[in-house]
Amino acid sequence: MEQLSAGQKLDEAFENLNDKKSLSFEFSLDTDAASLKALDDSSGSEPGEEMPDEAARLLSDAKISVTVQSRKPFGESGEKDFDRMAMKVSGPDGKLAEYRVIGDQTYFRSDLAKFGKAMGTPMPTAADLPPEAGALKKVLEGEWVKIDTKQMERLAAEGGGGSGAEPSPEPTLDAATQKKLVKAVREVVGREVKLKTAGGEDGTERITATAPFRTLATELVDELRPLAKKLPPGAELPTAKELKDAPNGKVRADITLKNEELKEVRLDLAKLAENTKVKRLGLVIRMTDGTKTTAPAGATELDVEELMGGMLGGMGMGGPAGAAGGE
Repeated sequence: MEQLSAGQKLDEAFENLNDKKSLSFEFSLDTDAASLKALDDSSGSEPGEEMPDEAARLLSDAKISVTVQSRKPFGESGEKDFDRMAMKVSGPDGKLAEYRVIGDQTYFRSDLAKFGKAMGTPMPTAADLPPEAGALKKVLEGEWVKIDTKQMERLAAEGGGGSGAEPSPEPTLDAATQKKLVKAVREVVGREVKLKTAGGEDGTERITATAPFRTLATELVDELRPLAKKLPPGAELPTAKELKDAPNGKVRADITLKNEELKEVRLDLAKLAENTKVKRLGLVIRMTDGTKTTAPAGATELDVEELMGGMLGGMGMGGPAGAAGGE
């Protein structure tokens, strides 16, 4: 049987993702509060703007879980094929916020009291809102609310100066550009990233990848610059000066495969901090087969247009007096 190289095994694992119709990711930091505080200190925070101890503890223990689902295998999916998505943010004391998109409905709930406790900051309660807030009180009570996604997009377009017509879809990369991007990344990774592999038990294999950050980032950006005009808005590439100022410490990634599937990626970023007080600074990404995202029972419908009108009216901006005051 042919022995595959570490690079070939990684390529195969990423290709296998294209066959899936659902996938879950969990993101977390491999760090501690002291390292985050040290990192914040070295970033040059202004007096009074330093990271609170509570925020450092929350970030060090937080987890973000994301599930995406498509009608087709990911490798064949277009934007409209992704019909379900869920995101959950958890802290040391449990869930802080959840967000789900199913078809044309967006569902949301948050535990503001728990979030406020974790941040050491008092949060508003439902009793603090005026009667005109209506269903918004449910948000502060930690109950599920649902919003018509198309209505939200239309109002956002109007707020941005649009005419109220159906909002234009976000620009996406065409298939040819995507292939060029993948080819460019693979070429740079093949040149600059050193790979080592070690077998494990029960079909588990671990691959270690190391590369100097500035060199890797500079070569990646150089390969992507010819495609810059085809990238979506906001995906701006760093300048040569910004890259020159970037740290050049080695980044290490420990990648776990099981039965030829990608299961975990651990990035060790501590050397990029260039601060000896930053003892632990890493990012962990875990992948599992996604579970079906379902609509939560008993969600209260939140009419964004009605809510905005009620809130503005309660502040004296929605009636004739408010209109006259603007003249």
